[in-house]
Amino acid sequence: MTAIKHALQRDIFTPNDERLLSIVNVCKAGKKKKNCFLCATVTTERPIQVNVVKVKKSDKGDFYKRQTAWALRDLAVVDAKDANKENPEFDLHFEKVYKWVASSTAEKNTFISCIWKLNQRYLRKKIEFVNVSSQLLEESVPSGENQSTAGGDEESLDEYQELNAREEQDIEIMMDGCEYAISNAEAFAEKLSRELQVLDGANIQSIMASEKQVNILMQLLDEALKEVDEIEHKLSSYEEMLQSVKEQMDHISQSNDLIQLSNTNNMKILEEIEFLVNYLDLSKGHIKALTDGDLSSSKGIEACTNAAEALLQCMNVALRPGHDELQAVQQQQQQFKDLREQFARRLANHLNNVFVQQGHDQSSTLAQHSAELTLPKHLPFHRDLLRYAKLMEWLKNTDREKYDGLNKNYVDYISRLYEREIKEFFEVAKIKMTGTSKEGKKFATLPRKESAVKQDLESLHGSSGKLTGSTSSLNKLSVQGPGNRRSQSSSLLDMGNMSASDLDVADRTKFDKIFEQVLSELEPLCLAEQDFISKFFKLQQNPALPGSVMADSIEVDGGLLSRQHSLLGDRHSVPSEKEEAGIIRSMMIKVFRCIEPELNNLISLGDKIDSFNSLYMLVKMSHHVWTAENVDPASFLSTTLGNVLVTVKRNFDKCILNQVKQMEEVKISKKSKVGILPFVSGFEEFAELAESIFRNAERRGDLDKAYTKLIRAVYNNVEKVANESQKTPRDVVMMENFHHIFSTLSRLKIACLETERREAKHKYTEHLQSYVIYSLGQPLEKLNHFFEGIEARVAQGIREEEVSYQLAFNKQELRKVIKEYPGKEVKKGLDNLYKKVDKHLCEEENLLQVMWHSMQDEFIRQYKHFEGLIARCYPGSGITMEFTIQDILEYFSSIAQSH
Repeated sequence: MTAIKHALQRDIFTPNDERLLSIVNVCKAGKKKKNCFLCATVTTERPIQVNVVKVKKSDKGDFYKRQTAWALRDLAVVDAKDANKENPEFDLHFEKVYKWVASSTAEKNTFISCIWKLNQRYLRKKIEFVNVSSQLLEESVPSGENQSTAGGDEESLDEYQELNAREEQDIEIMMDGCEYAISNAEAFAEKLSRELQVLDGANIQSIMASEKQVNILMQLLDEALKEVDEIEHKLSSYEEMLQSVKEQMDHISQSNDLIQLSNTNNMKILEEIEFLVNYLDLSKGHIKALTDGDLSSSKGIEACTNAAEALLQCMNVALRPGHDELQAVQQQQQQFKDLREQFARRLANHLNNVFVQQGHDQSSTLAQHSAELTLPKHLPFHRDLLRYAKLMEWLKNTDREKYDGLNKNYVDYISRLYEREIKEFFEVAKIKMTGTSKEGKKFATLPRKESAVKQDLESLHGSSGKLTGSTSSLNKLSVQGPGNRRSQSSSLLDMGNMSASDLDVADRTKFDKIFEQVLSELEPLCLAEQDFISKFFKLQQNPALPGSVMADSIEVDGGLLSRQHSLLGDRHSVPSEKEEAGIIRSMMIKVFRCIEPELNNLISLGDKIDSFNSLYMLVKMSHHVWTAENVDPASFLSTTLGNVLVTVKRNFDKCILNQVKQMEEVKISKKSKVGILPFVSGFEEFAELAESIFRNAERRGDLDKAYTKLIRAVYNNVEKVANESQKTPRDVVMMENFHHIFSTLSRLKIACLETERREAKHKYTEHLQSYVIYSLGQPLEKLNHFFEGIEARVAQGIREEEVSYQLAFNKQELRKVIKEYPGKEVKKGLDNLYKKVDKHLCEEENLLQVMWHSMQDEFIRQYKHFEGLIARCYPGSGITMEFTIQDILEYFSSIAQSH
């Protein structure tokens, strides 16, 4: 086994830098016995790795090869099977269980003992040993003086080191000098002992010969010690002298430090005095400007502004610690406070007087604008007040209470002024819209029922006889039939040669211009006032987004004002940009609190005058809202116009719903033909008007939705009237009205109604064909019935050439039926048909010739169909109709020309 061990170490493990510690000859349990070796090895390089290697003898030669290797750290359990009896079997539990049978129990125990030692020495993980004798494990633990032997092969191999080349050479030289050492070890040892004794004697003689030299060395050492004592004595005296000098130098240094400290203190005092004099001193000129400066002239305002800024700089100086304890500083600060309060009070009183005076001056100009639709300009007023903008900024930063008071007073004065101007402006606009004097302006503000509104309008227009509002456009739907509609329209003619529709257009155009003028006057007024408030009161107007602070600025009288005071109440708190934008909006709402109600009243008046005015107002208002939002989406103007736009949109939707309702309530005359229904003509008028108004408008989508609602109502009510018609056939009502709708949509080219246009064309074509087919069955009634009977027999399965054998459809019966319709009778029947169709059709659409041409085509188609049936069912009979296609063309042409 030893030879095998050395052979394995040399051939397998040494090339891999491993040492073989233990080996056991094993075979697998329960199978055909094939011997192999399990080897416990460690690596020679650090970190040390412990492995269990399976080595098997090669089948091809007499050498061993490495087959499998397991890391010892993967070993979980070692099972020796029986701890009391000798049993060569044992199990090793790696990732799976390996069962082995050793060649002898001693080899098994030696291998397990080596595994135990390696586990204790190298592994942190403790391997579990099962059925292993405790005595075997105890013997494996090294203790006391037998530790070197108990360590076994592992420790001896751990300390073993191979000889290098030089060591091998030295040993060979020694062995060459003592050749007999190998053959006679005792003689070699005796020789070495004799040489050692000789060396010891030589050492003793050398020591005894050097005694004299030792004595001489000791004397020299004594002398050196004496000289050292003398040197120490001198050094002590020198140290005493230096100590005295050190004390004197320390005294001088302390004196210099005191002098330097005094100089430093004097410099700091001078610096503090210069700081206080430079930054806490206000010139006499500034003091005079603050106490007695002229706040009316430009030079005086500039001097007061410079003095106020200088005062603010003095008051805002950051004092150093301890400055506020000085009496002079306290007196100076008190003087600054007194000057600030005195000037702030004087400035606030002066600006309040300016507000009042400017308000009176501006009111005196109202009479000049009362007859014109223009608003007074406040630019001179703003220009005068902007001279005080820097002083207002100073007041905002120093005395918040007086700043808030000026803010409130300005809003109170200017709001009353604007209210008078705007109300007068809107009264002029209402007068121009209605054409009345000031005494009739109450109409615009009092809500009335529709009948009362008509009476007021009639009284306003006097003898002109023109009715607007509810009597215009689609409101004519209540007229019964086209005849009555014509008489109603003619009754509206007046004012020279102008028709009622011309008057409507003229009044609507006039209203549109007035409404545009109103918005054009309000827009620059609001923008100029908002810009002035921002510059004069030094407020940021752009940062806030719509809906942020606006939510706190909706209530004009109560909540808004409290919100404003909460923002300005603390003198030392600085509102953020967002809050300042909210302050501007709150001020604008109070200043122009009458604009939105007045606009709503004006819109209500325009809607009462003519419901179609809502179209003009929707377009104009949308454009101005779009313009205002592009300038500042959070501005007062944008918000106010947006609110008013909602009202206009509601009126527009209400107008559309009223038109739909009037369509549903239309009644037709039972005594006259229907013709083009009034609401169909009304839709045409509405569409023409709307297309002219909404050309390039921003809110085209609202009109498209209204178109969809109206056209669906028109379609539904055309069909409803057609079903209820007694005088005019249903197909004629559908055909004429859908032809009119199709013509209107084709002419106006409304993109959103393209589907409805195609639907109108389809319905028109469908009902035209239906009416033609129905009408043509009348002139050749018996002939039609005869051929229908033939087609019925063919449909039942009778062959066409056998139909002539049927008693009811033989040749004699066919000739009898054909004789009843000679050319003259056919022409007479067609003439009667033409007269009947003429009675059914109305003159507005001029569809008679179209209808007559379609009947001609259908009649020829039926003629050809009858000829074909005769040829197929009565072949060779020679039976033909008594008139030809050429005769038919002449009949239709002559009838059309005669009428």
